Amino acid sequence: MNKHLIATALAAAFLAAPLAATAGEAELMARIEKMAAELEQLKAELKASVKKTEAVEQRQQAIAAAAPAPVAAAPATEPAVAASAPSTIFGAYGEINYNRPTKNASGAQADVRRAVIGVEHRFDQKTKMVAEFEWEHAVVSADDKGESEIEQLYVEREFGNGLRSKVGLYLIPMGLLNTNHEPTAYYGVERNFVETAIIPSTWREVGVSLSGDTAGGLTWDTGITTGFDLGKWDAAGSDGRESPLGSIHQEGQQAKSRDLSVHAALNWRGVPGLLVGGSVFTGKAGHKADGFTANDARITMVDLHTRYTPGRWDLSALYARGQISNTEALNETLVGNPTPVPKSFAGWYTQAAYRLMEVGDYTLSPFVRYEQFNTAKSYAAVPQGLGVAASPDEKVTTVGANLKVGEGVVLKADYQKFKEDKSRDRLNLGMGFSY
Repeated sequence: MNKHLIATALAAAFLAAPLAATAGEAELMARIEKMAAELEQLKAELKASVKKTEAVEQRQQAIAAAAPAPVAAAPATEPAVAASAPSTIFGAYGEINYNRPTKNASGAQADVRRAVIGVEHRFDQKTKMVAEFEWEHAVVSADDKGESEIEQLYVEREFGNGLRSKVGLYLIPMGLLNTNHEPTAYYGVERNFVETAIIPSTWREVGVSLSGDTAGGLTWDTGITTGFDLGKWDAAGSDGRESPLGSIHQEGQQAKSRDLSVHAALNWRGVPGLLVGGSVFTGKAGHKADGFTANDARITMVDLHTRYTPGRWDLSALYARGQISNTEALNETLVGNPTPVPKSFAGWYTQAAYRLMEVGDYTLSPFVRYEQFNTAKSYAAVPQGLGVAASPDEKVTTVGANLKVGEGVVLKADYQKFKEDKSRDRLNLGMGFSY
């Protein structure tokens, strides 16, 4: 009985062993088949990725084949300029001023002095158009004192090696202020007298100019433009006494062009922080007008200027002189009027500013300026007893401060003391911006 049981147990054990082996192999085969399936999936994904990469490379090759051949590299003296898409930039500047005479407080006034919108459109890397549109004194109409004008409108082309040219209505490169006259660029609420009464600001003409830079820090600018119209002189008014050239400039408004003028300017910046320069403008102003007695009159303006900015200091000085020749016959026809045409007018100033405090976005710069100018320094000879006496030089001391708020806004305050006409002493406050 026991033997039978043992035999039966042994038979069961031998039969169970192959069954167990068979079950383990089945599980192993299932795992192998699963791994094979995963491997096939990975192979399919890799194949799809390779096909996608090949398609991208084919598209890139097609684009490269369709593109124009690359331009040969420019010589080292004329580096190649990267192409650029056309772009347009808008900017603006403006100022609001308050003037309070100390001798007559009833003459105090606030004025939206000017608002200007600028547009610069770059056609490509070398060619651009510049335009500025200005409104003065807030309201423009036949019954108001406001003005609306185009201050600049020109196209500039760069030729390489620092050479460029302008064609259109552009600012004459004279003095420190005329081409850089935003309220954030100068000290004081009002523009200085020498660069408004002697050099009219902002002085622009229609013409063509050529300018360039040199490696030694020298820049030059020369051109042929329209000039002044002496036939506009109003001997009965006061405009000529306030600014001789400002009263007869043409500003591109149907400007008489029988007589053209030439200008030239040199500026040197060979030392960091130092600018030394000068300029000249000359041309006839009669335009061969019928019956005009001063067709040979010539207007010539010259200036010398310098600016030095060592550390916190900002130091500048300027001298300007104008002359109108061959006015004797014209002034004889103007006898009895208060404002004949002057033979010469001149002025100079010196200015010092100091960057006293910088706290966050605020920069406080007090300054002092002394200027001396005369819009009627001399007259051509006329018969004795019929002429007008030359005016004395006016001397003005201005003390004040500019407070810059960031880079685009400035608050200003100053006091001006006049030596000759003391009734003009005044306190000035102003706000300006530029971007």
